[in-house]
Amino acid sequence: MTGRGRTRVVLGLLVVLLALTSTLIIGGLLTGFGRISTIPVASCAPGRSSGQTVQVSLTDGGGMMGPALMMLGLHTDPQSVAAGPVTFLATNHGRLDHELVVLPMSADGLGTRPVGADGKIEESASLGVASRSCASGVGDGIAPGSRSWVTIDLRSGTYELVCDEPWHYANGMDAAFTVIRS
Repeated sequence: MTGRGRTRVVLGLLVVLLALTSTLIIGGLLTGFGRISTIPVASCAPGRSSGQTVQVSLTDGGGMMGPALMMLGLHTDPQSVAAGPVTFLATNHGRLDHELVVLPMSADGLGTRPVGADGKIEESASLGVASRSCASGVGDGIAPGSRSWVTIDLRSGTYELVCDEPWHYANGMDAAFTVIRS
């Protein structure tokens, strides 16, 4: 092979390597930005629940902390259920600790609750919390790759599901949830 041929082969390999590296980096950044990550999830789950179960996916980009923009997501499946007992099964697919707080919808709408200097909202109106890794109820947060759950008897209406870890709600980690008459 001539010197020119080797140069072309090396340049071709560099282009392929650069494209592959870029794809892996961008794909890695997108994991958690509203997509489910490849972090393994613990097999823990609630015992047999009466009523309906709502799957809640908690995601993040695993990056910046504080009031700076973080790529966070809170998604439910389904987005509405009939009134009655509802078990929210929250799975942390991200790299940061998360939690799930169920609140009546604010009169001003989704994402409008005041955020304090500590990056948290007022939770006194909470109807239930899932923030204990592999267990039900209140704790120190749902660790990456873990689940938590809470069962609440809900009336028809609109609710706001939020993560109230510091700065998560301020960066859009909330979702509207509707309960219809049964």
